[in-house]
Amino acid sequence: MEPVEGADARTERLRVFLVDDHAMFRAGVRAELGAHVEVVGEASTVAEAVTRIAATGPDVVLLDVHMPDGGGRAVLDAMRRTHPQVKFLALSVSDAAEDVIGLIRAGARGYVTKTISPDELTAAIRRVADGDAVFSPRLAGFVLDAFAARPDAPVADPELDQLTNREREVLRLLARGYAYKEIAKELFISIKTVETHVSNVLRKLQMSNRYELSRWAADRRLV
Repeated sequence: MEPVEGADARTERLRVFLVDDHAMFRAGVRAELGAHVEVVGEASTVAEAVTRIAATGPDVVLLDVHMPDGGGRAVLDAMRRTHPQVKFLALSVSDAAEDVIGLIRAGARGYVTKTISPDELTAAIRRVADGDAVFSPRLAGFVLDAFAARPDAPVADPELDQLTNREREVLRLLARGYAYKEIAKELFISIKTVETHVSNVLRKLQMSNRYELSRWAADRRLV
């Protein structure tokens, strides 16, 4: 599992499908990759993704991890038995260990974050299509450690499991010191929605302020 490298200009066009619940992000990826791959379709929900991936038969699916109706894991669970030839590359804002390991165990061939450059993403798509495992450089180490140390152990935390995927994203950014406005911009949601998620997290974890949340997240290595 090697870090992502720059794109090879000689790569032939692969058929790629986009799964992400943010239309603006999908449009940006399509615009950036259009000269290098053939984007054969896109979806914003799990149900849409399952139907359209089956219909288009892409080489590689770029898969968001967190979506309101189940996210990347649900798409993988639905597709891997019926369409084993399709390769999945997770493309997410999250760099949390439990998200990365969960998607890889579900069948994804790689996991890169949304900070990746267009050239690096093109190269990652090619490598996944060729059967390689691809990770953003910062993620590869702890993935290897997790599988080597406890290959069959589930990534589980009873308290963390109370939170939705979106609440985890908000918590992680909050613990890194992001302001509500910055979290809203990063996740493409409103400030009011951020406030609602923070209130829900505080209630579920029985805490009273963001500083307690930050310590809790740091103890679990979510930051």
